[in-house]
Amino acid sequence: MSKVRPTIGINGRALPILPPERDERVWAKLVRIMFYTPGFLAMLLLKAGEPEAFGISVELLMLSSAAAIVGGLYIGTQSSGAGADRSSQIGNWSGALVLELLAVVPLLCAIPALFHELAHSRLLHALAPGSVDITLGASELLPMVAILPFMLYQLAGFGTLHYIVPKPVNWAINIGIFCLIVASYVANRESAYGLEKRFASILVVAMAFTVFYGVLKLKQMQTTYDAQCPPKASK
Repeated sequence: MSKVRPTIGINGRALPILPPERDERVWAKLVRIMFYTPGFLAMLLLKAGEPEAFGISVELLMLSSAAAIVGGLYIGTQSSGAGADRSSQIGNWSGALVLELLAVVPLLCAIPALFHELAHSRLLHALAPGSVDITLGASELLPMVAILPFMLYQLAGFGTLHYIVPKPVNWAINIGIFCLIVASYVANRESAYGLEKRFASILVVAMAFTVFYGVLKLKQMQTTYDAQCPPKASK
C-alpha cells in the first residue's frame, strides 16, 4: 500500500499537489502502440498517392509517431531510488504529458479526415461500370467519437495537465483542442486544405508550448515539494 503524501511542508504552507505515481511499464507499452499505429497509417496515406486530399494528415501522424519516441525517452529516465534527481523524479509524468498532448491529440485530429479521405479515395475505390456510389452519411463522424472519452480523461482529472494548470485553464485548453479538431475536419470536408493546415498547425504549436510549460512546471513543483518536505533518510 502506498503511503499518504504529506500536504503541509516544514514551513507550514501547503505543498504542491503532484500527480500520483504511475506504472511506467504501462506507459512504455503505450509508446510502442503510439509509434507503430500512426506510422503505419502515414505510410498507407503515402501509398494511396493523394497528398493534397489528405492535407496535413500525414504530418500529424508522423508527429504522433515521433512524439511517442520522445515520450518514451522521458519515461525511461524515471527513477525514485538512490541517486535520483528532480528531473528523473518527474520522468514518468513528463513522458505522459508528451504522449497525451503531442501523440494522442495529433492522432485524434488526423483520424476523422483520414477516414473521410480513405472512404472516398478514387485510387483505392475505383468505380466499376454501373456501380452505385453509396455515401456513408453521418456514420463518417464515428471516428470523431474517440475525442469524447479523451475529453473526459482530461477534464475528469485523469490527465497530467490536471495537476499543472488551474481547472478553468484546463477546461479552456481542452475546449480549444476540441474546437480546433472539429474546425480542421470541417475544412477538410470543404476542401479548404489551407485552412485545415492552419487549424492543425495552431493546434500543434499550442500543444508544444503546453508541453514545454508543463515539463518545467512539474520540475518546479517537485523542487518546491522536496525543499518543503525533505525525504526521510533510509534506515
